[in-house]
Amino acid sequence: MDYIYEPWPWYVSGPLIALVMFVLLFLGKKFGMSSNLATMCSIGGAGKATDFFRFDWKQQRWNLTVVLGAVIGGFLASQYMSNNTVDINPGIAEKLSEDYDIESAGDAYLPSEIFAADQLGDPFVLAILILGGFMVGFGARYAGGCTSGHAISGLSNLQLPSLIAVIGFFIGGLVMVHLLYPLIFG
Repeated sequence: MDYIYEPWPWYVSGPLIALVMFVLLFLGKKFGMSSNLATMCSIGGAGKATDFFRFDWKQQRWNLTVVLGAVIGGFLASQYMSNNTVDINPGIAEKLSEDYDIESAGDAYLPSEIFAADQLGDPFVLAILILGGFMVGFGARYAGGCTSGHAISGLSNLQLPSLIAVIGFFIGGLVMVHLLYPLIFG
């Protein structure tokens, strides 16, 4: 059981992801989590307002089960199969503590200094979370998919736009961590 509680090494998880992608390619399906947002909007009747959501959502039911499985699996893993600690580099935890007053690094997946419910009363934190959410949503829509869709599905299909998007995701992450984050929280 200890093996299940620990992060799986790349030589186990990588081939499992490749197997899933092979099965999806064989069945003619494309994997992506953000495409489910369009499916849910279509189910909710958004197709009456715009043509973008006017499609047969029933053909995407399989992908909705992927989201449901991810939610249920994430809950089960966090509640029953995790020691609830995050193994991060001690130097990073020290830097977060010293530079940004984030003391929960390594103790939680999301720093309670930013994501705890009582932080929502702070207008600055609330504005950052809302702005960040809009930027992620806009970016996923503008890029034609989210990081999981492009990095896993698009790259396995050898799609050049996915390679460009993944390079952009990495550059954006580096810019955020090294330039913008210190300006916002420093």
